[in-house]
Amino acid sequence: MQHNHPELLFQREHLIRQLTAQPLWDLLIIGGGATGLGIALDGASRGYKTLLLEQVDYAKGTSSRSTKLVHGGVRYLAQGDVGLVREALYERGLLLKNAPHLVKNQNFIIPNYSWWGGPFYTIGLKMYDLLAGELSLGASRHLSKNETLLRLGNLKAVGLRGGVLYHDGQFDDARLAVNLAQTAIEQGAVLLNYCGVQGLLKDAHGQIIGVQATDHETGTTYALRAKTVVNATGVFVDDIRQMDQPGGRKLVRPSQGVHIVVDNSFLPGNDALMIPKTEDGRVLFAVPWHGRVVLGTTDTPLHEHSLEPQALEEEIDFILRTTAQYLTRAPQRSDALSIFAGLRPLAAPQSGSEKTKEISRSHKILVSPAGLLTITGGKWTTYRRMAQDTVDKVIALGKLGPAPSQTAHLALHGAQPTPTGAATSPFTAPTYRLCSNSLLTGPNLVRS
Repeated sequence: MQHNHPELLFQREHLIRQLTAQPLWDLLIIGGGATGLGIALDGASRGYKTLLLEQVDYAKGTSSRSTKLVHGGVRYLAQGDVGLVREALYERGLLLKNAPHLVKNQNFIIPNYSWWGGPFYTIGLKMYDLLAGELSLGASRHLSKNETLLRLGNLKAVGLRGGVLYHDGQFDDARLAVNLAQTAIEQGAVLLNYCGVQGLLKDAHGQIIGVQATDHETGTTYALRAKTVVNATGVFVDDIRQMDQPGGRKLVRPSQGVHIVVDNSFLPGNDALMIPKTEDGRVLFAVPWHGRVVLGTTDTPLHEHSLEPQALEEEIDFILRTTAQYLTRAPQRSDALSIFAGLRPLAAPQSGSEKTKEISRSHKILVSPAGLLTITGGKWTTYRRMAQDTVDKVIALGKLGPAPSQTAHLALHGAQPTPTGAATSPFTAPTYRLCSNSLLTGPNLVRS
């Protein structure tokens, strides 16, 4: 879809004019994280009149606080969740094609300190390669002790037997979210951030027919009608579900993931380190990132959620303690350049188990008696499939006429070649300028 004035397209006033001009939306999506943005793009690209509302910034929460990996999930394969891994590896391949400016092939190395580790991880990663099929990023292979030490500078040599190298994807999560928002708008969707939903509108039969929302920039309140309302608010899905069914059972239990950013001298080179099993059975990554190294993550069950989750000291200690078992010169608490925390919207445990690492990351779609459609679970890598499944569900419910998904081979905003014909390289810092009123607010940054 071509536009003569692309900057006007993203301006808030232009979006609000469309908001008030449309009496009935086909899809109204609450939540501007990876899931909501993906649904907005899927719906708009199929031709549906699509509106997305986000209470703060796009990708403010979980979607900008990831480990920056587009991956199938090696540990999910170890847990036997082959279906999830196959789906995620397929989506990883599509994302590399559709957003080559933000996704790249990253080498990972698993160091081996036991006699059985080499064959065990080599066989497991060969299965990982096999599941990726023609969208594989490269074959895994065994590394000698010397090559492992050469590639992973600062790795402890005592007891090291070798390593296994495999390939996965790395991406810029916050930029991908903004590019998804831009692509959705280019496809005809209307997106507004800093516009919070305060209530659901219902007809005389108790069926949801829209939402009441307030523009936090102006204080203006809108009654917005829609054929379908989709709750894609991540760890906040139960807040929206309470508007529909007060006192209903909670669907989500937040799980906190913490990351620490340190200097790249702790992991020189271009390869990432994957620690396959920590003291509590999880995996830990040390990944090169914008000239630094990201260490993480944790998986801590919480009873509450917030827009600004805080890392717990025991989580920070866990990451540093685990890293110290593998690095000759290990980072200390004072070496942390940045620490960030995100909340995963995991299914609330029904059996009383606190082991969030055992809860499937597969997404789930539920429809309430009043017609509220809620999607939860999943992960960044599978956002596109989650969106496709959500819109397909709306069609299956008879709320929209059928139209096939268009997103599997839809290039995202920013993926186009430059005027000289040279493709944008992954993680090249874009040029930004201040803009008083556009897609992002307060102050706004618009890519030049």
